[in-house]
Amino acid sequence: MVDESGIAEVFARLPVQYRAVRRLLDPRSESGPETIVRLMLRQLGCRVEVQARIPGVGRVDLLVDGWLIVECDSRAFHSDWQQHREDRRRDAAAATHGYVTIRPIAEDILFHPEIVRAALAGLLHGRSARPRRRVVAGSR
Repeated sequence: MVDESGIAEVFARLPVQYRAVRRLLDPRSESGPETIVRLMLRQLGCRVEVQARIPGVGRVDLLVDGWLIVECDSRAFHSDWQQHREDRRRDAAAATHGYVTIRPIAEDILFHPEIVRAALAGLLHGRSARPRRRVVAGSR
């Protein structure tokens, strides 16, 4: 974790052309991969809430357009079966409330961002492209 003065020191040492990146930082982000995904989603035209709290689910890394949960997972915090079980249960709880969850891994975010961006774009496009049908009781 770096505080505001540490961030200021880093940016003071950078060439001027890179200083504009500072305005893209969000102190609520808990990791670099979260920031990268948030910026991808911004490029895709999404509204992104950082560290959003969802009743019955808890805090999520990113909530996109009010329906898509993005949890940026890494080996450091998701290496044991107990954590995987807890994550899947949270995903199921979110689904009962109509949320969709995607869990890109840090390795792909950092080294294969095109895969992550394509997956996000596919989900977002799929949601907007599907006609929303209203189900009337007794009909199929």
